[in-house]
Amino acid sequence: MNSLARAKDKISSGGRLERDEILALYEENDLLYLAEAARSVKETKSGKKVFYTVNRHINLTNVCSANCPLCAYQCRSGDNRAFTLELDDVEKILQDAAQVREIHIVSSLHPDKDFGYYLNAVKLVKKILPHVGINAFTPVEVVNFSKLSGKSIAEVLSELIGAGVTSLAGGGAEILSDRVREIICPKKCSAAEWLEVMRTAHKLGLKTNASMMFGHVETIEERVDHLIKLRDLQDETGGFVAMMLFPFHPANTELGKTFNLQGVGSWENLKMLALSRLVLDNFAHFKAFWVMLTLPIAQLALSFGADDLDGTIGEEKIIHAAGAKSSSGVTRETLKKIIIEAGYQPIERDSFYNDI
Repeated sequence: MNSLARAKDKISSGGRLERDEILALYEENDLLYLAEAARSVKETKSGKKVFYTVNRHINLTNVCSANCPLCAYQCRSGDNRAFTLELDDVEKILQDAAQVREIHIVSSLHPDKDFGYYLNAVKLVKKILPHVGINAFTPVEVVNFSKLSGKSIAEVLSELIGAGVTSLAGGGAEILSDRVREIICPKKCSAAEWLEVMRTAHKLGLKTNASMMFGHVETIEERVDHLIKLRDLQDETGGFVAMMLFPFHPANTELGKTFNLQGVGSWENLKMLALSRLVLDNFAHFKAFWVMLTLPIAQLALSFGADDLDGTIGEEKIIHAAGAKSSSGVTRETLKKIIIEAGYQPIERDSFYNDI
């Protein structure tokens, strides 16, 4: 039996896919088969439910010392696009957030802000909105906090938990290959460091999300290896709540210019979503992040294994800086409408998929 036949046999019987079988499924390029298989897995795990949350993104600053070629958001101090929020600014943002269930905070690696700046921002959110979940900071930022403060990763995470962080953001994984990272984000943490932050967070009882950004300089094999690394860590800790795939937006990035990247199309987005759902058999939830995909493709993704549209967002800056054409926020009613149109039941959730 060849790799493709073994893969389909395992999908029928509920077996775990191996590397060669995953690659065979990718190469076959049968989108409708992958959709049907991924949809079946999704409905086994969460039935006809599709989740969403009322959330608000806060990007504290775009001043960054990493200067990653993949990023259109970051800039240097003194740039006319530069901004850095102080606590008064954060407080103003939170004034219209009474209905929010989750605050999402990710930023950049500001060269002049210490760990206390970020801790105080979390404490302020917790003080003003004690009922909300605070999904804050990526492993890249946590490694930076460790370097800034001289504290261990575990100490940094413990202080974030004490300040009010309830879950860790899943960004910054990009592709968990140091070959790729040396090209696209050479000053960010290594693949091993990203995984170790997540492992440590899970040991401390802090749930996290996971992600993959694809469609730039990585190989298909490196995408598959990335998924297997996430699956292995989930086997070990069980600490990942949800998976999110990010198609790379090349506009306004050095990486896009250098490699003449055009970005991937809807076929590839949906194919990778469905394939990831089949590979990551130990993940309960997959997000169709409409900011990246646009609302129509995110709606279609609900038939390709996704069971979550993330949230209302409020205002998103990082992805839009790279050319995303989606709106910066949507209403609860819009999310409910597109879920119902797709034949599913909309469920408003908190950060941990508890029904509200």
